[in-house]
Amino acid sequence: MARKSVVTPLISFEKVEMFKFIHAADIHLDSPLLGLDRFDDAPVAEIRVASRRALKNLVDLAIEEAVDFVLLAGDIYDGEWEEMRTGFYFVAQMARLREADIPVFLISGNHDAANKMTRKLRLPANVQLLPHNQPHTVKHVRLDDLGVALHGQSFERESIEDNLALNYPARIKGMFNIGLLHTSLTGAAGHYNYAPCTIADLKLKGYDYWALGHIHQREVKCQEPYIVYPGNLQGRKISETGAKGCYLVTVDSQLTPSLEFKAIDVFRYEKIRVDLDSACNADDLLEAFALNLEKTRRLHKSYPLAVRVELVGRTLMHERLLAEVTRWRNELKGVALDRGHGDIWLEKVIVNTLGNDNHRADLEIDGPLGELMACFDACRNSDELLQSLAQEFEPLRSRLPDEFRQADFSFNVHDLVQVRRWLDEAEALLLAQLRGEFDK
Repeated sequence: MARKSVVTPLISFEKVEMFKFIHAADIHLDSPLLGLDRFDDAPVAEIRVASRRALKNLVDLAIEEAVDFVLLAGDIYDGEWEEMRTGFYFVAQMARLREADIPVFLISGNHDAANKMTRKLRLPANVQLLPHNQPHTVKHVRLDDLGVALHGQSFERESIEDNLALNYPARIKGMFNIGLLHTSLTGAAGHYNYAPCTIADLKLKGYDYWALGHIHQREVKCQEPYIVYPGNLQGRKISETGAKGCYLVTVDSQLTPSLEFKAIDVFRYEKIRVDLDSACNADDLLEAFALNLEKTRRLHKSYPLAVRVELVGRTLMHERLLAEVTRWRNELKGVALDRGHGDIWLEKVIVNTLGNDNHRADLEIDGPLGELMACFDACRNSDELLQSLAQEFEPLRSRLPDEFRQADFSFNVHDLVQVRRWLDEAEALLLAQLRGEFDK
């Protein structure tokens, strides 16, 4: 869209033209997508450059929408580059924005802090990296023309434990004030607690919009004022599920921002829970999985997917699932490749089902099996014995087949509830094996 300059930044907001900007963060350029080596027949080479393709999509969006500026709230890179081509690619994409007359304002986060990035390239003239020594208010003709005051600070080192927000400058009256900050706020699961601050701290500044980075799950933390995490541009592992992208922010003449999420990722991770309560046989299991997979595929349309499957519920298939993990993983993998037309791959299969409570039925309690059950009962009813079993688990785990070692064991030797559950599973599985219930 055509841009109209305003004579002075100190104007009545009723006369300000509408403006647009993009808020993005956590590009992690050339960061590897984890677990791809386990996806047979997946286009691994193409997927490995997903972060580059997502960045290109971001630039395409900025040009298509003719935004007035772009904000990048930290973690442009994933730390020190393995090769200079990582930096070259970022510079080339920023140069495309320069040709479109779109300025870019960015801060470094914990992954690209000043003391970590020993290799740097000169950025194009349209890109301004905010300093790390103290909070800074940007001086830029485009922002002045729009009536925008942008405040921010880069990370000097990887671990910032200070509340940077406290020292951000006061809002400038007569301007639309934006704070650019890489922070965990008061902490988030799976993220280090960097530059901690509270929503109340941010509100006290009186800004109109806080453009945050660091947390990879997008979330609007507050709407008065807007305090926003856009999430990362591209999911890199199974904990980063769903659509990824940025926010297109439109500010009207009344200083009211409106946000529109724009998905610009190229490959997605997703988790599927399959309830097997009514599954009695293999056909039931595979059909239940296929139905859930179809729902997931429709949700993500044509995106290629890496899927983690968790099987839950009480089912007659429980013991068979535990006894033949590799077989059932391959069965589910075949369904995924078929229903996904070659664009869905299984990242992992987790069995969290429950068995039939009658697995002890019809056993001779005075025979060998009865003695075996008595051993299980003795362990089950003794915290001391359970603790002893738990402490010996780790050495045993290292000798298990790969499909068991890769399972998601949140193992805690003090979590006796979990240990009892594993003991129940082991008893059901062992008794079924001894009774010859599985095909050889």
